[in-house]
Amino acid sequence: MINKDLVIIGGGPAGMSAAIAAYESGISDILIIERDSHLGGILQQCIHNGFGLHKFKEELTGPEYAYKLECKVNELNIPHILDTMVLEVSPEKVVTATNEKDGIFKIQAKAVILAMGCRERSKGALNIAGERPAGIYSAGTAQKFVNMKGYLPGKKVVILGSGDIGLIMARRMTLEGAKVEAVCELMPYSGGLARNIEQCLNDFNIPLKLSHTVVEIEGKERVTGVKIAKVDENRCPIPETIEYIPCDTLLLSVGLIPENELSKDAGVALSRITSGAVVDQNRQTSVEGIFACGNVLHVHDLADFVSDEAEIAGIAAAEYIRGNISNETEINLKTDGKVRYTVPQKITAYTDTTVYFRVSDVFRNVKVVVKNGDKVLFEKKKQKVAPGEMETVKITKDMLENVNELKIGLEVL
Repeated sequence: MINKDLVIIGGGPAGMSAAIAAYESGISDILIIERDSHLGGILQQCIHNGFGLHKFKEELTGPEYAYKLECKVNELNIPHILDTMVLEVSPEKVVTATNEKDGIFKIQAKAVILAMGCRERSKGALNIAGERPAGIYSAGTAQKFVNMKGYLPGKKVVILGSGDIGLIMARRMTLEGAKVEAVCELMPYSGGLARNIEQCLNDFNIPLKLSHTVVEIEGKERVTGVKIAKVDENRCPIPETIEYIPCDTLLLSVGLIPENELSKDAGVALSRITSGAVVDQNRQTSVEGIFACGNVLHVHDLADFVSDEAEIAGIAAAEYIRGNISNETEINLKTDGKVRYTVPQKITAYTDTTVYFRVSDVFRNVKVVVKNGDKVLFEKKKQKVAPGEMETVKITKDMLENVNELKIGLEVL
């Protein structure tokens, strides 16, 4: 069996950023395991700009952002193996992997960082009536076809879901000569960033139909059209609002799911809301010595924030390997419903902690409030919060004295 101080599963922005942070914190016996033939993860196919403004103070495409991290990994001589699939991670931090060259092999790690990213929700989860014709793609698959393979999946397109990938693909398909007939969104608000709605839809006069969904797909060999309908407050289609849109392609941008099969094998406790691990401020999971970061933990808006979170995990993993992490306390973070979830979900040391959270609906003119029981510890006003935009609140060390539970919520002004 191979022995390593730190094994990082996933060579995307989270995995590479965690590796760099751990190395710069004094741990050099690191191995990154990546199942693709290149480092970079999903950023390889994200050729649009908008990356790196926070992290590198310049606007980059996805491949450029990934390349900067890859250059740093190579500069530090951090070992990485490609085309290698991790089959299992045990609670004892034994990583079982396989590739064409080495067959099946095991690595005993002192610490493991999970950075496997996320996958797209498929048509099978949607229960849409109709046959199974050609022309139905997830937005990410269409993105790979266009940006990496040079194929145009279709010429008349309807997009279901207004997540960021769906919005970006509406623009991308338009630029490649396709006609995007509509973007339909089940919720009464978009799930994407405001800048993407403006730059990807409004700039190209692509209609965004809120509170609408696809109720039927027509076509047997190839999609010939879809029926869409407005939905009521219970998200049920209203029959009299059904309309038919001729198209040859349906792109699905209906949510991302953290890729947590390996986490389950390791016995890591998962959040019912995020489908990612339950972690503390160090991004350590319920299994000691196993950390998680990036989209395998919760779905991020920006790769820059993925890198920030991965650095927290990388530094903490290095401290854990040196035996410097101890749990001084356990303060659980609760939400009020308007705040949907927080990351981390608990704080285990008296230290300043940035808490990331998402809200459950669009709220205007609100106050973010942190409470210990009835005592208000912190509050700040926000003109608008929306589910598509990650929010943060800073919990200071002083706020944690004599606290067993913190509640983060919203008050509408």
